[in-house]
Amino acid sequence: MQINEYGKPNSPIVLIQPVDDHDLSWIEIEAGWIKEYAGMDFRLLTVKTDDWFSDLTPWSAPAAYGDLAFGDGAQKTLEEILKLPGEPEKQYIIGGYSLAGLFALWAGCQTDAFAGVAAASPSVWYPGFSQYMECHPMKAQYVCLSLGNREEKTRNPIMATVGDRIREIHASLKSQGIDCCLEWNEGNHFRDPDLRTARAFARVMKEVNRFIVS
Repeated sequence: MQINEYGKPNSPIVLIQPVDDHDLSWIEIEAGWIKEYAGMDFRLLTVKTDDWFSDLTPWSAPAAYGDLAFGDGAQKTLEEILKLPGEPEKQYIIGGYSLAGLFALWAGCQTDAFAGVAAASPSVWYPGFSQYMECHPMKAQYVCLSLGNREEKTRNPIMATVGDRIREIHASLKSQGIDCCLEWNEGNHFRDPDLRTARAFARVMKEVNRFIVS
């Protein structure tokens, strides 16, 4: 997996974001928005996936659109991410958009390596995912969820469940005592991914920073 780095190398806050080629086309714009929204320095590590439809999903599932089925490569991806240099005095936040947001939520249930999770328009319509999260407590301290207000209005019957699923996950996280927000954005799934991801990261960064300075 290809790792790219943005921001300040010595920042106490490190963001980790799985990406594909499309994400990389606007990642520098996203980094600028994170800086503006958060008002603080950060180090951003992007992890380029080899197979977006397999590397980020924890179990196999039939195709939800087109003819590309989903794989079960999330565990391998997480193992590779956890090999990145870890410094105990720094705070790590994992996040991303769409399937990367789904992966970030799943990863937050697997390990306490991440102080926070930034899940922007996560693909929580994924079969069995909300039920999985009900049975596997979140280990991160802070979670930001976001969704476009038209994402659940799609004609795709599987993806149309995304609104109900994200509300369920938000309620479940709150019941666990996790500091969790749910932000609603204008538009469908494809609108402003850079802005949505940046806002989600910034929300979590501000919470994590309070812990650092306290």
